Amino acid sequence: MFGSKKQPAIRSLIGEGTVIQGTLRFSDGLRIDGEIQGDVIASANDTSILVISEKAKVTGTVKAGHVIINGTVIGPVESNHLLELQPKAHIQGDVVYESLEMHQGATIEGALHRISSGTSGAFSKSVGSVALEDKPSLKLLATGNDK
Repeated sequence: MFGSKKQPAIRSLIGEGTVIQGTLRFSDGLRIDGEIQGDVIASANDTSILVISEKAKVTGTVKAGHVIINGTVIGPVESNHLLELQPKAHIQGDVVYESLEMHQGATIEGALHRISSGTSGAFSKSVGSVALEDKPSLKLLATGNDK
């Protein structure tokens, strides 16, 4: 399913200890190890990959094609292709995705909305209004401490 599209190279890095305030727009690939206080948005009509590492924190909207999170996002997340939530991922906000891979230990505090392929930008059209589909939203809070 995803093997047919070649992943773009990660060409930009926000290093650990770096704090950026404001909207960050990128194309191709971006890795964040620092902190972003604002939105992180991939160029429209662009296959993109965004990696938010274990050390990273984003406070704002996150929007890209392929999103990999192992850090903290406080705000909504939209992935038009694949959203990968690694074990230390923590999201406080609603999540829109086409495909989702969630590892044990990842947490989401918000609603999950699945979009069908070919439906892009659904998140920006639906925030604060009616659900994306006629199906009820799923509220999910998963932790790895169920022992």
